[in-house]
Amino acid sequence: MRLRDITRQSWDQVKRRKVVTALCAAGISIGCAAIIVAMSIGESAQIYIEQQMNSYLKMDEITVRANNGALADDSGGTADSDSLQQGRLTGQKLDIMRQIAHVSAAAPYLQIGHMQMTTMDNKSAQNPTELLGTDLETLASFGHSFLYGGLSDMQGTIVLSYGATLGLMDEETRDNLQKQMSGNYYDESLIRQMESLNRVPGELYQKQVRFVQYTPEGEAYSMPLRVVGVLAKPSGSTEDSIVYDKKGYISLETAEMLKKELKLDGERNGAFDTVIVKVDDQAYVEQVEKQIQKLTVTTETNLYQKERLAGEFKILKAAALGIGVFILIIASISIVVAMTMSTYQRRRQIGIMKVLGANLSQIRNLFIVEAALLGLLGGLLGVMFSYWIVWGINGLIYRLASEQDSVIIFIPLATIPVGMAFALATGIFSGIYPAVSASRTDALTAIRRD
Repeated sequence: MRLRDITRQSWDQVKRRKVVTALCAAGISIGCAAIIVAMSIGESAQIYIEQQMNSYLKMDEITVRANNGALADDSGGTADSDSLQQGRLTGQKLDIMRQIAHVSAAAPYLQIGHMQMTTMDNKSAQNPTELLGTDLETLASFGHSFLYGGLSDMQGTIVLSYGATLGLMDEETRDNLQKQMSGNYYDESLIRQMESLNRVPGELYQKQVRFVQYTPEGEAYSMPLRVVGVLAKPSGSTEDSIVYDKKGYISLETAEMLKKELKLDGERNGAFDTVIVKVDDQAYVEQVEKQIQKLTVTTETNLYQKERLAGEFKILKAAALGIGVFILIIASISIVVAMTMSTYQRRRQIGIMKVLGANLSQIRNLFIVEAALLGLLGGLLGVMFSYWIVWGINGLIYRLASEQDSVIIFIPLATIPVGMAFALATGIFSGIYPAVSASRTDALTAIRRD
């Protein structure tokens, strides 16, 4: 008896016993769908969280700093001037970084400091603004887009983040509100009023702002800087977090002028405080980092967050896979019972097959192929059910989610073969015992009884 004949006879039995086939296939399909949906939810959640982490932690970026301490001598003393010179973050090293493969952008930064920003009509925010000197042309490469204005090559200009325009109030208004809150810390109306004022954007485009440096001698004001651009609010940022994201970007030349004017410590001497390197793909971050470290600098990334997240999701995926396997085990019991009952009901057929010359292996194969067909049918139904379930979950998320960029569940193609393999294996292993039992049936006894 050829495999084609065995398969045809097995399929005829599957079609003939509709109730048994439906019950067995239903059990396997539930288990298969559970595996696919559970793995899909885990994979989708991991990708979504990685995207959110990347927007906040910038896992595709490398922070590069001067390596001033790594070159100290073995006795623990301070490194000599030549070693310190080697560890500086210079423009030459910046050019080399930009030429490294998979580096899409590299932005130098001079840290001016966190200072109070005031407008020419004496309005200021409650929280200070971080003032940074950089190559303004690199802002677009790091995902920044302009809400108002754009870049300018003129000195004495500044580009503000969206958060830097929020919460600008005159001193009298802020003092009055703080006096009201001083004796009513738990007054919700005052808290809401303060939060509302902190979220109101000021019209700063094409206006002038100054920065205040507090020194022991008193307040030192910077020269007026004209706002030539306001950046758009970063995608995925909440209203609560954007209030504290106050940054001002100025050119490196303007930064040098401000440092001298405000008498800030430290001189550039052709070096930068930090360089932010953007890699075109997270997969190459570690490779690029090793190349940068050859320049005698210190590097830092947030890849450990991704590794920790991957480890946590491995546990989640394993638990989800275990649930699906448990359901398939329950389904396999139903197949064993159904196939065993089928063995007793078909004793006459088995006896006739033996009398006609069918050997034990052919009879065993007949029942195993029949069980495998049940597993295959259940797996196909499980794949179909999993798409329906995911479609329903996404519809529910879309209705309940308040944010447009909420997690969307999708079914990775790699999960479908996994689910089908488990379903098929469940059918085959469940059919082994009934197949062995059928092959041991005595032909003459079975014919006489029936």
